[in-house]
Amino acid sequence: TQAFVTGDGINKPKGFLSYDIVAEADHEWGEIGYVASGAAGAFAPTSPTDRLIDLVYAPKAQYRPNGRFVMNRKTVSAVRKFKDADGNYIWQPAQRAGETASLLGYRVTEIETMPDIAANTAAIAFGDFQRGYLIVDRAGVRVLRDPYSAKPYVLFYTTKRVGGGVQNFDAIKVMKFAAT
Repeated sequence: TQAFVTGDGINKPKGFLSYDIVAEADHEWGEIGYVASGAAGAFAPTSPTDRLIDLVYAPKAQYRPNGRFVMNRKTVSAVRKFKDADGNYIWQPAQRAGETASLLGYRVTEIETMPDIAANTAAIAFGDFQRGYLIVDRAGVRVLRDPYSAKPYVLFYTTKRVGGGVQNFDAIKVMKFAAT
């Protein structure tokens, strides 16, 4: 999964965080738009949930119904503590086995290769990844038999070709941990 997040596209998929990340207002095709968290390396000191709501509404409307948050476990730990004005947690754990937790009504996927919260990192992503990111999986596995390298044993090397990249830049947005 690391290549799908941060891969450089050379002999591996190009990760969605490897594209140019620009402010949502200046976003053009070929770039991932971001919403600022409101503080360098942290959430805004007041109303951090408002910035998450801004992130939810950054993708176009047709991508929100299947939208999901993507972050690592350290970021999940920080976000789970947020409460609304009535003192209710905005994080909802899974209700049944096999379901995922939700944040502001949207599913959350933990990907350990997402960056930690730090100055100018894109530690949270939101969007419809099914429509926004294309994974190309070549059919079949290549097997190479090597009876010579470790006699009397026979070694087998297997390879599978996989590629990927953003196919719709309107469907995926990130939160950059910066003041603006």
